[in-house]
Amino acid sequence: MSCSSTLLLLMILACSVSGQKPSSAAGTVAEVRAFEKKMEAAVVRGDVAYLDRVCASDFSFTHGDGWVTGGRPLRVENKAQWLESVSKQPYLARDLDSVQVELHGDVAITYGMYRARNKTADPQRSEFTVWFERVYARRGGQWQFLSHRTVHGPIYGN
Repeated sequence: MSCSSTLLLLMILACSVSGQKPSSAAGTVAEVRAFEKKMEAAVVRGDVAYLDRVCASDFSFTHGDGWVTGGRPLRVENKAQWLESVSKQPYLARDLDSVQVELHGDVAITYGMYRARNKTADPQRSEFTVWFERVYARRGGQWQFLSHRTVHGPIYGN
């Protein structure tokens, strides 16, 4: 049996154990990635109406990685606070990179990085990267953003 045949067989077996067809899982991963890109674009343009629709009522956004070493994050915002921040359109760009998707039925966990450019007078803080972990749930056939947690960053001066 060739290496590619073995890999395909293992993938089919893994998907049959999880109850998802290979094409179904791949389609769902693509759907989650597209949703995440659409949200990033909405953040850059300050589209609070769209984000209000796709964020859960108990949404939480944890900024900064101080919590990972027992410290405090830069800040934690609920949905209303985060939407208020987004309404000020502080970003010129937020580009996703290295995003991985982990599926658990109607729950998706993503982890990856975004590179951001701020609208700021301080050139040393105008560009930064953030490594994150996010949680989404499919509710009523639509993906909903539940949580963002910075796991590394922000790191300034890309």
